[in-house]
Amino acid sequence: MIKAEIITIGDEILYGQITDTNTQWISAELDKIGIKTVRKSSVGDTKEAILSILAEAQSRADIVLITGGLGPTKDDITKKTMCTYFGSSLEINQEALAEVTAFFAKRGRELTGLNLGQAEIPTNATYIRNAYGTAPAMWFEHENTVFVSMPGVPFEMKGIMKDTILPKLQAHFKTPFIYHKVIRTIGIGESFLAEMIEPWEDALPKHIGLAYLPSMGNVKLRLTGVGENEAQVAADVEAQFQLVLPTIQEFVYGFGDDEIEQVVGRLLKEKGLTVAVAESCTGGYLAHQFTKVAGSSTYFLGGVLAYANEVKVHPLGVKESTLAQFGAVSEETIIEMAQGVRTLCKASIGLATSGIAGPDGGSEEKPVGTIWIAIATETEVITKKLQLGGSREQNIHLTAVNLLNLVRKKLNVV
Repeated sequence: MIKAEIITIGDEILYGQITDTNTQWISAELDKIGIKTVRKSSVGDTKEAILSILAEAQSRADIVLITGGLGPTKDDITKKTMCTYFGSSLEINQEALAEVTAFFAKRGRELTGLNLGQAEIPTNATYIRNAYGTAPAMWFEHENTVFVSMPGVPFEMKGIMKDTILPKLQAHFKTPFIYHKVIRTIGIGESFLAEMIEPWEDALPKHIGLAYLPSMGNVKLRLTGVGENEAQVAADVEAQFQLVLPTIQEFVYGFGDDEIEQVVGRLLKEKGLTVAVAESCTGGYLAHQFTKVAGSSTYFLGGVLAYANEVKVHPLGVKESTLAQFGAVSEETIIEMAQGVRTLCKASIGLATSGIAGPDGGSEEKPVGTIWIAIATETEVITKKLQLGGSREQNIHLTAVNLLNLVRKKLNVV
């Protein structure tokens, strides 16, 4: 396995003034060509910190990818520090000079002394063209380790990586083939899922690994196969996927990049059904889950944000006597909300949420995290009580996820 380390340089990253998106993108792209990222580091704009992290990275990795610190101002010290590390000096590179001259001429701007410095690179570096800005990238080969220094601007870095660095790394290293298969599950916790598939996991071949990737409301299972033969690795992973699927089928809602709202949307579209929502505790979040999917206008009709009891009564049609006797957070109320919005919007399916999201408002009988959800169709109403008890944001999100999953399960048997 070829190992890579990614280093971001810049005080602005350490201070939290900008978000580092570079390392996530780079590691994902490296993974696609069979290179494993073993560490990510961020250092400030000091010579000592940069020299130290370069030495550490060289001891761990075959490839060191560096972003940041290549601008024209005095605080951008990466090039000079690289000269110190590799025992070289800066000189004008003629290709870089032609590029930066053309860059400014095209824009009708004068090439200043600071910008002229962009054409300087260490004498032992290979010039890498930057078609998206003025700072070129640099490729070094030092004691069996490849170092690549690139601009920190994400747009420029990504262009350079795609155009030159990734193909060059593939040509330089004999990289293995990596094949991923992601199974998305919902309605089961990570530990319960692990216990359920333990015999299968223990029997996985050595060249196939399993990772559990939990998030709020779902758990992804990622199968990763590594090998020299692309077709064989893919076939081996697919075979293991087929072995485990029957065991967990009831919890599987999708694969790869599928999100639960996309899966539900596809099912609604396939069956020619429409949906409307009546929301109390989720405050519009459920509607957002539907409408953030492109093309959702074919099945999502709209809804009512019935936060106050008065809005539950009109226009949803919840009886005042129901609210008085059972309260807003009750099965009786949620049934009438779901039926009401279905009738109001003339939808095939009406969905409703009502609960105590927190952090206050709970009682001994109905503590924070007590949620009722419902699905109303022409022939029946399905309800479910949730006891969540997390933060307000978690309760809102998990309410929507649970209701979407309830819809998925209903549609799968229609």
